[in-house]
Amino acid sequence: MKERLQTEASSVLDRFPPAPRGPWSGVADADWNDWRWQFRHRIKTAEALAEVVRLTADEARAIREGADRFRLAVTPYYAALMDPDDPACPIRRQGVPGTGELAISPFEMEDPLAEERDMRAPGVTHRYPDRVLFYVSPTCAMYCRHCTRKRKVSRSDTAMTDAEIGQGIAYVRAHPEVRDIVISGGDPLTLDDDRVERIVARLRAIPHVEILRIGTRVPVTLPQRITPGLVARLRAYQPLYVNTHFNHPRECTREAFQACALLADAGFPLGNQMVLLRGVNDDPAVVKALNHRLLMMRVKPYYIYLCDMAQGISHFRTTLAKGLEILESLRGWTSGLAVPYLVVDAPGGGGKIPILPEYVVRREGNRVVLRNYQHREFVYPEPD
Repeated sequence: MKERLQTEASSVLDRFPPAPRGPWSGVADADWNDWRWQFRHRIKTAEALAEVVRLTADEARAIREGADRFRLAVTPYYAALMDPDDPACPIRRQGVPGTGELAISPFEMEDPLAEERDMRAPGVTHRYPDRVLFYVSPTCAMYCRHCTRKRKVSRSDTAMTDAEIGQGIAYVRAHPEVRDIVISGGDPLTLDDDRVERIVARLRAIPHVEILRIGTRVPVTLPQRITPGLVARLRAYQPLYVNTHFNHPRECTREAFQACALLADAGFPLGNQMVLLRGVNDDPAVVKALNHRLLMMRVKPYYIYLCDMAQGISHFRTTLAKGLEILESLRGWTSGLAVPYLVVDAPGGGGKIPILPEYVVRREGNRVVLRNYQHREFVYPEPD
């Protein structure tokens, strides 16, 4: 019986192919699977990237001219997922600069969500009544080209000192209305195990803090970072939620599956926050395939974000109508588990606003005419 169950479990894993290694095929397994090796060997220059993909003139120019604004960094693991011959590859577009980054539109903002305006202590943005965002690191395994925090991420001068983190924790301790904390960055899991645990432990020790959440993209860009040792340390501080950021089905590799399995097996609820990106995932079939794969990985599709109005990412932006089209392609056509919220994080710090299709057709007295996902109409009588 046990062997049969193990065979059934492995059949799910078999649907997730291992990531290719590309030019790193000769690297020893012990190195390739070591997150520190991956981090040390991140690609940071056009010359190094040209050994992995055939750089176009536009990509080379974007790397050269945009370096001061937002650096290049891609892990070997994620770079190996890129199509070396296709600059339109959805993985490549997320990690390799394009000339669209060099154009700053008049409506784009350095801090589109007004996080600095609502920062009440170092790293602590307190906007909602009962929860805060806690920025703890400027570093990510990969610097995603659609990043909303380009003003801080990849810049060493925005790193948080231990003293500043202590001030942020003191702010939370002094505000009993705060029951929920999102630990973010950058990526908090680019810190070493000791520092991650120290931050989580100090926040968990505050009596009125109920929920901790870690926002991280390492299951996507550096799944080797999710180690048994890290998971064992963090397991002591439940309830601890992990929100990650898969944008395309090709990111759902065997390595990503195994990283998420380590977290899920230890009791961490997992959610995904996808960003709708032109040329990457602005296709209903792509989003449905992604969400189905995420559910097999025990990751709940949580949000679809429309792009923030950060500087240099207009070439990624889609229309609101495209977001609604994708949402309508999911609701009713697949299980509710695979249907996330479509949201706009309102410019200027207005918070997350859900966007929904209109399902109420009209009202006739106490009769409400509704339409379903197939656009068939039904009458629902309301009580007098």
